[in-house]
Amino acid sequence: MARVKVGVIGAGVISNIYLKNCTGMWSQAVEVTAIADLVHELAVQRAEAYGIAKVYTVDELLADPTIEIVLNLTAPAVHAALNLRALEAGKHVYTEKPFALNREDAEAVLQLAEARGLLVGCAPDTFLGAGIQTCIKLIDDGWIGRPYAASSTIVMGNAWDGLHPNFQNFLKLGGDPLMDMGPYYLTALIAMFGPVHRVTGSAQQLRQEVRVENPGSHAYGQTVPVSAPTNVSAVLDFDNGVVATLQATKESFGYMPRLEVYGTEGNLVVPDPNFFGGPILLRPAHGEPREVAYSHPYTEDSRGAGIADMAYAVQLQRPHRASGRLAQHVLDISLGVFESSQTERHMTLTTSVVRPAPLPLGLHHHRLDR
Repeated sequence: MARVKVGVIGAGVISNIYLKNCTGMWSQAVEVTAIADLVHELAVQRAEAYGIAKVYTVDELLADPTIEIVLNLTAPAVHAALNLRALEAGKHVYTEKPFALNREDAEAVLQLAEARGLLVGCAPDTFLGAGIQTCIKLIDDGWIGRPYAASSTIVMGNAWDGLHPNFQNFLKLGGDPLMDMGPYYLTALIAMFGPVHRVTGSAQQLRQEVRVENPGSHAYGQTVPVSAPTNVSAVLDFDNGVVATLQATKESFGYMPRLEVYGTEGNLVVPDPNFFGGPILLRPAHGEPREVAYSHPYTEDSRGAGIADMAYAVQLQRPHRASGRLAQHVLDISLGVFESSQTERHMTLTTSVVRPAPLPLGLHHHRLDR
């Protein structure tokens, strides 16, 4: 298979793992040929570190006819606008999450892509890792009987320790716990159970501003506004009958993730969907709990799997798994939770999605197709 040429827009913190993997483990599928950032010097640094031939402005990158996929690693507030520009330039696009900050922008991106015959993909792609793919196989093969419920918790330390260079983004919509960390869990749940048809939620914004009190922060002593909920609880009703709960907060201390699935014949402790691997514990109705070996590869941080899978889809004319329609459904769930909290009503979703196809067994490492 010929490699698909990729241009990266955004050279911030998250770009390091994408560039490491796209120039390493996924380099059989993609070739990163150019990078652009509003801070030109940062793009130069990344290009030198990962052997990228061209450092462009955004306009130059979009105008390069050899680039087939744009990898959008910019801030959440500009994801949709840049995705539209990439599609208008005739490029497939793969973007970091969240897909957009409202339904209208998400639908505009998808409508343009379909009109132009182009693909749109979106993070997270962690559900393609060994942890979630193995759990999907266990559920599909009947090891816990019929799944009827799931419980997921994302408890994180507060975002205003100020250590992240762009920590202010975590205090705005898009960086809040539901739209920043929630997509890992929502995407994993959809990959296991399929689409959601109704949500109920409660969202809290506990403060209007925060003071950065960590002397190690570049913003030490500053008072920064908070404009998004920092604690969210939700109930998700899936089409297949599963009812799941989700707790997402950035008001706590440390990092305490948890995801469990309950079935008529057993329970399953699922690895943290923020990562590709992690221990899997099967609790059968009869017998002792036991840790389960992986059925699939990719336990290490394999971010970029989604864009590699898109490259296979471009070449082989098949659906890709971390799709724009999947990301749109995740966004619809998140916005529905916020709306449920505001209106004190159940919210019936207007979107659905086909459950992503599980990865086949027996893949060679660094491949996502036979």
